[in-house]
Amino acid sequence: MRKILFFAMLMSAMHSFSQVDALQRNTTKPRTMAQRWELDSTATRGTFLITPYKPIFLLPARWTSSTNEAPHSGNDADQYIVPEGSNYNNVEVKFQISFKAKVVQGILWNKGDLWAAYTQVSQWQLYTSSLSRPFREINYEPEIILNFPLHFKVFGFHARMAGVAFNHQSNGKSLPFSRSWNRFIFHAGFEKGPWSIYLRPWLRLSDSEDDNPDITNKLGRADVNVIYTRNGQVFSLIGSHNLSFGTATKGNLTFSWSYPIKGNLKAYLQASHGYGETLIDYNHLQSTVGFGVSLVEWL
Repeated sequence: MRKILFFAMLMSAMHSFSQVDALQRNTTKPRTMAQRWELDSTATRGTFLITPYKPIFLLPARWTSSTNEAPHSGNDADQYIVPEGSNYNNVEVKFQISFKAKVVQGILWNKGDLWAAYTQVSQWQLYTSSLSRPFREINYEPEIILNFPLHFKVFGFHARMAGVAFNHQSNGKSLPFSRSWNRFIFHAGFEKGPWSIYLRPWLRLSDSEDDNPDITNKLGRADVNVIYTRNGQVFSLIGSHNLSFGTATKGNLTFSWSYPIKGNLKAYLQASHGYGETLIDYNHLQSTVGFGVSLVEWL
């Protein structure tokens, strides 16, 4: 019953968030990169205003080609050995919430803005009654982002912003299922008409007790997000790569599509292939497909 109430509260919160964001924007058109990140004086809305960051969605049905029933770590210490596997269902619920807020405006020669952001992704075994419908994985991702506006053209695209973020990601679990890492993520954003491109290479910070020492070899050392908008639809393709080639090439490819139904309600499709859909799956190869809704237009 508690999990059903949580599900209802999540839907209510997403709906409230969508209404507030719609009132703030007063438009159904996708925002430009300058508007989303307040890159010029016409888009500035001040500090401590919560706005969407990454896509916010609910997938009641997310299917995987390979359930990760006995997660293992690249750390071969005894405390990371899983005693036995769990009989997970290959269909589960997936949802993501993500928001950001500017906390300092006009720093470093009045050019940069400092943002705080938070993203949470949950994988819920709602259809596995034999295991009491547990949350299989929850990833927590707070970050601090320093962002600067840019104004030049490259290959026909407008360079709009660049910066660096300190990013922490963990699943909050104890051993042997604990997974976490810290990164400095560098980013650059480019825009041309309905197209937006985000490039993000990162440097992982060393950890004395490493839950996942080979995570960059599996999940990657950089990613690129290509977004296309048309008639209210949003197409997104995110590819991560470990910057190795040949048989050592690994990473992840995630495609998403949102389609307007009515008002802020959008149908949402997400498909992925590769490693690292979640931290517990960072070294687990799988293909996934999920169907659901988005109630918050993050663009």
